[in-house]
Amino acid sequence: MEVNVTRPDDHRPPLDGRDPRAAIPTPVRVAGWISSVQGLIGVGVAVALAIRAAGGHREETVVISGYGTAVWFAILGGGLLAAGVGLLRGRRWGRGLVVIAELLLLFVAWYVGVGSDQYLAGLLLAVICAVALVSLFRRDAIEWYAA
Repeated sequence: MEVNVTRPDDHRPPLDGRDPRAAIPTPVRVAGWISSVQGLIGVGVAVALAIRAAGGHREETVVISGYGTAVWFAILGGGLLAAGVGLLRGRRWGRGLVVIAELLLLFVAWYVGVGSDQYLAGLLLAVICAVALVSLFRRDAIEWYAA
């Protein structure tokens, strides 16, 4: 008869002293690293946009608030970063956020590649998003999530 020695809440370590991160499948770690890096890039863009807006930059052809765009990138980038770090720490709640973000980023990849004629950048982003998505839908990742 097996006895479950883990606590029901997800934020405490198991009672037997095992590292909870050791049970995280490699594909989940891959998706966690990808989304963490994407989140860091988003937060970095937010900081750059805020600094640029503070320096007095204004768009001439379109009325765009640099601060508003910075807040948007901070929210999305910060959420993706949190979800990625959550996956790396073995938190299952990060999976859904990463799946949604990667699906949205596939549309961004399409726009970058086709809409902006930056085919290589769009293809690179699409491949990165696909790797994260495939990682999260592999059998061992799904079994880990369902456990």
